Amino acid sequence: MTASPPLVTVFGSLHYDIMVEAPDRPRKGETVTGHAWQPKCGGKGGNQAVSAARAGVRSAMIGAVGDDDFGRVLLGNLECKGVDSRFVRVAPGAGSGMSVAIFDDGGDYGAVIVSGSNLTLGEKDIAAATEMVAHTSVLLLQNEVPQAANIAAARAVRRHGGRIVLNAAPARKLTGELIALTDIVIVNAIEAEFLAGIPVVDTLKGAAEAARMLVDFYPAAIVTAGGEGVAYCDRDGQAFALAAIPVKVVSTHGAGDEFVGAFAAGLARGHQVEVAIAAANAAAALLVATPETEARGDLRQGAETRP
Repeated sequence: MTASPPLVTVFGSLHYDIMVEAPDRPRKGETVTGHAWQPKCGGKGGNQAVSAARAGVRSAMIGAVGDDDFGRVLLGNLECKGVDSRFVRVAPGAGSGMSVAIFDDGGDYGAVIVSGSNLTLGEKDIAAATEMVAHTSVLLLQNEVPQAANIAAARAVRRHGGRIVLNAAPARKLTGELIALTDIVIVNAIEAEFLAGIPVVDTLKGAAEAARMLVDFYPAAIVTAGGEGVAYCDRDGQAFALAAIPVKVVSTHGAGDEFVGAFAAGLARGHQVEVAIAAANAAAALLVATPETEARGDLRQGAETRP
């Protein structure tokens, strides 16, 4: 009997993003005249599922969208990017998740998220995807859906021997149960500071120190430091840091999600952690150096593929 190929399952958020280009992000009470805007399919969950598929592994999404135009586009995008979306539920009476992100001329951004249908996720969604859960090699979680739903997903996958990777973003207080279910936590410097409870410097050295602190709580920790690189530490004593690959930055939007999805793909294939992190580092570097329309594809094409 032939073994099933490795599967990365993402349990998480789907957002319809509206991206605005402007010379700078507005301060309180300020109106800034922008250059252009464009739509994009996002949400940390959706981005990570697409990233895993782009890395060449089977990728599946468990999530929820509204019964609206945004939801139909989000589903179409997953399908055209090679993500199994059979267990993305359409939630009647709830609007799809969405966000508005404002990019400045330096490529950095700020965003506002409206969670919508993502907040309806729960145990019923895990129960509906029992067969998929049973074959999951790596489960990816984020903090854009209810924590109780993340715990239910982690419990189910853990029962079948899958590994749990938590991208603890955006930063929020985590229960002891979710922490105990997590095999690897992935955070940036800001999120690491929140979880560790002490200041974290946004440098490669600071990331390495933060990763060492986080293994007091998690079996293994990955801390990203943007253009500086990424650090890893685990309870078995393995610790290393990789410098970022030098590229000309076009946009940092989605770089963290690209890293997480590509890392999970490598982990699912059975690669050593250092190999998986190096591949994820390269994938994130390629993304930030690629114009949005080339890296993420044409949103309208995703909508047109929807049956």
